[in-house]
Amino acid sequence: MSSTEKVPKIRYLYNFAFQDGTQKKFEVVLDEATLELVREDLNPKPEWTKLKYSQCENCPLPDTVVYCPVAVSLAGLVDAFSDAVSYEAAEVTVETSLRTYFKKTTLQKGLSGIIGIYMSTSNCPVLSKLRPMTRFHLPFANSLETFFRSISSYLTAQFLLMRQGQQPDWDLKGLQEIYKEVNIVNKGMADRLHQATQKDANINAVVILHSFGDGITYFIESGLADLEPMFEVFLKKNGSLDSASSQKSS
Repeated sequence: MSSTEKVPKIRYLYNFAFQDGTQKKFEVVLDEATLELVREDLNPKPEWTKLKYSQCENCPLPDTVVYCPVAVSLAGLVDAFSDAVSYEAAEVTVETSLRTYFKKTTLQKGLSGIIGIYMSTSNCPVLSKLRPMTRFHLPFANSLETFFRSISSYLTAQFLLMRQGQQPDWDLKGLQEIYKEVNIVNKGMADRLHQATQKDANINAVVILHSFGDGITYFIESGLADLEPMFEVFLKKNGSLDSASSQKSS
């Protein structure tokens, strides 16, 4: 066994089953410690995966990088669904080491989950800031679940920064800036896929991811207030607890 094989892995097995009886399976493998995507080199790489083919406006990669890391990671999946339409019905099963998820849904919604993993774990300098979320990947998540996981992940990072003696961002301003940059990448990737696919399933899966990024600022500014009742035990004054304790002791 090689040293690379000994590194613990996280695996997400996506199975797409269609009404005509066909199935398509894809396994995403991540390094357990770094959450970096583990993939075999794809050769030859499609022309559309070259960095300059349709480079994102905010791409920080130097000209010495020949291929877009996200495009290369997505190439096999994109090719498999290049002629698929967004609203095609599919039964999607996601197997992990701990549990199995299943949902009857549209292809675009099933694809958005696995594409999101590929994009954030492919060593794109912009999207890598979303990588911690993949450790707690939730297939078929709705907007509220995605926002909660994103904010929780970011605040965990801020707590770790504070423990290192650095200045944390408790106001979530940095998270909003991250998603502004992420949305530019999402747009760039959607433009790239327009040129790499015949129909719209892959493209609209990225559009779904873009919609989550679009909504994060509104959720931080307005939606978080709707969650306050859930956290009442933390938010209420200690007086009621102190009073109960005082009565018990008397």
